[in-house]
Amino acid sequence: MPANRLNATFAALADPTRRAILARLAMGEASVSELAKPFAISGPAISKHLKVLERAGLIARGREAQWRPCRLEPAAFKAVDKWLEGYRRLWDARFDRLDNYLRHMQSKEKKHGRKK
Repeated sequence: MPANRLNATFAALADPTRRAILARLAMGEASVSELAKPFAISGPAISKHLKVLERAGLIARGREAQWRPCRLEPAAFKAVDKWLEGYRRLWDARFDRLDNYLRHMQSKEKKHGRKK
């Protein structure tokens, strides 16, 4: 994933309103007015949030007569997951080493008769 796209994605995800919009879209397509309902913000503000999400590639907006459905774009989420996978492997390996070290220390304590 190109760095500028990744930056835009994480910037979009940083806002709680945009994350709530994404959570709603995870349930299926919705119109702009449906997405705006739970928020006490103006229509233009919702539109700005949607533009940020769209520029980041997280959503797509369509046009069907008067209805303008928004939907998630799974490819963008897969790209973020792929980027995070390297860090997931790194931390899993570090936690595995920590577990091994703690088990080793506990067995040493048992051999020397120490209690917690």
